[in-house]
Amino acid sequence: MDLRDRTLIIFQKLITFYGYPEWRSPLPPLDELVSTILSQNTNDRNRDFAFKALQKRFATWEDVRDANPDEVIATIRSAGLANQKAPRIQNILREITLERGELNLDFLHQMDPTEAQNWLLQFKGVGPKTAAIVVQFSLGMPAFPVDTHIHRVTGRLGLISKKVNAEQAHVLLGALFPTDTYYPAHLNLIRFGREVCKARNPKCLQCPLQDQCNYYAGLNSAQ
Repeated sequence: MDLRDRTLIIFQKLITFYGYPEWRSPLPPLDELVSTILSQNTNDRNRDFAFKALQKRFATWEDVRDANPDEVIATIRSAGLANQKAPRIQNILREITLERGELNLDFLHQMDPTEAQNWLLQFKGVGPKTAAIVVQFSLGMPAFPVDTHIHRVTGRLGLISKKVNAEQAHVLLGALFPTDTYYPAHLNLIRFGREVCKARNPKCLQCPLQDQCNYYAGLNSAQ
C-alpha cells in the first residue's frame, strides 16, 4: 500500500476514534509566537499559566521587551527554563521591532505559508515547530507542526524512518498528509501520543491503529 494511502487511513481512524478536534480560539500571531516559545519543554497548563501571568504583569509586548530581564524571568517561572525563555522572548521582540519598526506580525497574513514560516525561522529560538504552529493556528494557513508526540507516533507507525529527526519530519509528514488535514491530524496525533501511544508503556491493546502500526506488528512477530 502506498504510504500516502496509509497516512489517510490513519488520519480517518483517528477522526473516528476522537472526532474532529477543536482547539482554542486563534491568538494574534505575535501572541501565538510568545505562547509557543513558552510551551517549549513544558505542558499546556504551565504554558497558559505563564502566558496569562505575562499579560497580567505587562500591559503591552513593548513593556515585556523593555522590562528588566529578571522581572520577565520571575513572571514566566511556571513555564520552566525561564532563564532561557525570558531572554529569548525579549531578544525576539527587539529584533522584530528593529526589522519592522513595531511589534506587530499581522503582515504575515499577506505571505504564503512557506514565506511566513521562513520569516519566523530567522529568529534564534524559533524552530520549525514554533514557526509551523504560528502559521497553522494563528494565521490559519497550512503547516504541519511536529512535536515529540507526533515524532514518536509517526515513527512507530512507520510513516517516517527511525533515523528521521524532528526537523526532517516536518518536511516528510507535511508531504504525506494532505494540507486540508493538517489541523485535525496534528491535534489528534498529539492526543493519541499522550493518551495511547505513550513514550513508556504504550497502550497497544487499546490502540485503534494496530493494523497500521509497524511497532505493534514487531511486538507480535517477536512473540
